[in-house]
Amino acid sequence: MKHALLFLALATSTSAADRVVPREGTEWCNMWMPNANSHDLPRVLLIGDSVTQGYGPDVEKQLAGKAYVARLATSRCVGDPVLHAEIAAMLGAETFDVIHFNNGLHGIGPVSEMEYAEFLPQMLAHLRKLAPKAKLIWASSTPSHVNGKFEQLDARNENVKERNRIAAELMAKEGIPVDDLYALMLPHPECCSDGLHYKPEGRVMQGAQVAAEVLKLLPSNAK
Repeated sequence: MKHALLFLALATSTSAADRVVPREGTEWCNMWMPNANSHDLPRVLLIGDSVTQGYGPDVEKQLAGKAYVARLATSRCVGDPVLHAEIAAMLGAETFDVIHFNNGLHGIGPVSEMEYAEFLPQMLAHLRKLAPKAKLIWASSTPSHVNGKFEQLDARNENVKERNRIAAELMAKEGIPVDDLYALMLPHPECCSDGLHYKPEGRVMQGAQVAAEVLKLLPSNAK
């Protein structure tokens, strides 16, 4: 109940911000917290969108017996105060040892790359404020393909590349490692199920790489 009230308070207070936040036709959020009453293993949080939601179960399998893997998958883009409220709700419920996070595919168009460069540091600062002891990993956004012609990258992929560049510069400055999922998936258009999402074999590839990067930052007794 306490965390629900915290979430509502944050959502109410931040919704009064002067900036008009761009909305999608349907907004969604999926929070997943396995083994909520167990405290014998480190905890990992994956933050991202539907791509993260896709590979999340594979990360869970890869790290079984080594860490409990939670996830926050959301359609909210950087610059949306509701994203900060969702993060606060998740981090208010549990303490995490490692947070693997991404935000970049949503908001392309309504949120310019200049605005993205302004808002991404705010998301990072929010994470550090609420989870000061967590080790962070940034994940680059995956490529954007032409639906049905997966060997072709569509026009918005230029936005994806620019956002990845902006994020990489910020993370280098802040000393945060980057899990380059863009480079992983670029040579594998055959793994696409549509322009943005992936077949099971693509999700397995992503899950394996994410798990390997997370494992590097887990406490030594969990490896």
